[in-house]
Amino acid sequence: MDLAKNSLDVGLFTNTPEDVSAFWVEHAGVQFDHVLPVSRELRQHRHTLEGAVLKINHAKDPLPPRGQAGYLRLVVACPNVSEPETLADPDGNELVRWPMDRDGISHWALELATPSVEAFMTFYRDALGLPVDQAMPSAESCAVACGRSRIVGRVTPDVPDRFDNDVMVRPGLRYSTIQVFDVDTEYARIVDHNPAYGAQEPRTLGKTARIAFIRDPFGNWIELSQRASLTGALPE
Repeated sequence: MDLAKNSLDVGLFTNTPEDVSAFWVEHAGVQFDHVLPVSRELRQHRHTLEGAVLKINHAKDPLPPRGQAGYLRLVVACPNVSEPETLADPDGNELVRWPMDRDGISHWALELATPSVEAFMTFYRDALGLPVDQAMPSAESCAVACGRSRIVGRVTPDVPDRFDNDVMVRPGLRYSTIQVFDVDTEYARIVDHNPAYGAQEPRTLGKTARIAFIRDPFGNWIELSQRASLTGALPE
């Protein structure tokens, strides 16, 4: 995968953006950047961490029940932390404050549920084309690198049914964003690997970005984004 940015972005949805934002600023060290109107129903409170973006999407209308999501928690490398510390934001999203550079984590790592290392690697290594992170693999976990960020598979029998994850806009950690140079090429390559991975075909959002969505075998949503500020003018 030809990355246009050296980190992974993470998105969540909430009806209480002020409380959730305050939590992540205080405990994860992210910095508020700006509010981006996405639609009449959504406003995105964008927070940055060394170039990565935590997208706290404020849903105007009440969100449906949280349900069971495949994304489990966000692990953030924090200076002056000697042992992992698990906290929960006002919506119940888990943050793990992680000792800097332990197990190779120097930025943040998005953890998800997988039934096996093989299932995780079939998608994240073979279909997405992300390099394996050798610092973390064990019988219970595995990881790939997305620039400085990590995507970690936690082996567990309690993996959500893919079809229970059909609705992306729910409370909680709901999607990740990978910035690429050519979203059409990457989307076609991944869907050619397995058509079931395709979710939303590429579309252009004005002069800002061209995006597409795919889903891993466990139902997790992944946005592929070709952002003009990173890659230059978008294709006509």
